[in-house]
Amino acid sequence: MQNVYLGRQPILDSKGTLDSYEILYREECESKEGVSNRFVSAAVISSVLNKFGTHAVLGNRKAFAKVDAKFLMSDMIFTIPKEFFIFSIVEADVNERVIERCEQLQKKGYELAINDVTFNEDNLNNYLRILSTLSFVKMNFDKTFKDDEYVKNIIIGLKDNNIKVVATKIENEEEYELAKSLGCELFQGYFFAKPKIFESAKYDSSQMNVLKLYSLLMDDTNIDEITSEFEKNHALTIQLLRYINSGAFHFRTRISSIHHILTLVGRTPLAQWLMLMIYSKSVAKKGEVSPLLLMVKHRTELMQTILKKIEPDVRSNVLGQAYFVGVLSLIDTIFGVKLDKILDDMNVDAAVGEALISDNGLLGEIYALVLDVEQFNTKSISLFEKKHNLENNTIECLMFDSMREVTAFENAFCSI
Repeated sequence: MQNVYLGRQPILDSKGTLDSYEILYREECESKEGVSNRFVSAAVISSVLNKFGTHAVLGNRKAFAKVDAKFLMSDMIFTIPKEFFIFSIVEADVNERVIERCEQLQKKGYELAINDVTFNEDNLNNYLRILSTLSFVKMNFDKTFKDDEYVKNIIIGLKDNNIKVVATKIENEEEYELAKSLGCELFQGYFFAKPKIFESAKYDSSQMNVLKLYSLLMDDTNIDEITSEFEKNHALTIQLLRYINSGAFHFRTRISSIHHILTLVGRTPLAQWLMLMIYSKSVAKKGEVSPLLLMVKHRTELMQTILKKIEPDVRSNVLGQAYFVGVLSLIDTIFGVKLDKILDDMNVDAAVGEALISDNGLLGEIYALVLDVEQFNTKSISLFEKKHNLENNTIECLMFDSMREVTAFENAFCSI
């Protein structure tokens, strides 16, 4: 029996905004061999595009897809829309036939990359001919970034030939800054979601306001007092109303005030949207969406849809807890304060706190799975499906549904 998994990993530019994705692909067989293939095939790409739609999977961005020589040489490659995909070949596949094929594809307008390349004086000459066909070179940070001056000179040479360098396997902010200083233009990994915590860190005034508003919404405070407190935070209130009135939601009438939204949908949805909104502040430029905002939106979608798949009759308050697990999961990255302190100060439900801190309970189990999805831990995904009697590829279908929701959300958000 075979499971097919397809995922994506974000690639950011030097400004910290989302530029593109890396498509991750894996086939797993229930046999001793386990993983049978890690390269994307034309059939897989075509199947995904037909089933879910290119826009749902990628939005308006391109994606790197790692392919082998067999894929590259096949005429099936011409069935894949070149405006959406950058085909990335592996170092070991570079030979005379592959180079000639790359030259042919480049003339037809395809963008090509070479994957996880390691440059040194011994093999540099081997790449000189194929470099003329490439738009990108992907350099593994772990393997390549040892001699900074040597790497910097290599990157300068590549940029002189209009080749962008993608630094892969960037794990933290320090590695990101180093790769950027050496001239890399794109950066792959979840480094942007890693919190920078300082022992003496305190909330700033805007963060305090958000926490106070959240507490008022989740307590039994009367609506007039809540409305009054929101009015004191004029900029946040305006932004929140614009967000709620965007295409991300489907209200029949325009929401005109905090009082209006409270009477229409209640406190909990407003608290959820308030917490989601704070992630948008990490990118101030109009028309750009913070990768943290998209990531946390993806988490909230998965938390809720997976829970509903396991417990179809789940109560609305538990579904709300699942949302808060997702939306609070990156709050320490935004605030720069330890997560357990933030959760204590917000007085969140015990189930939410235990899920986030200790992976306890069903919510904690689902949250751990969401993190495995991001890390493309297909073994954990498969085990989760078996444990909860879910059909093969259930989680993958939910992943793509979430991608579609996040894409629609981003499009609406950019219009604010």
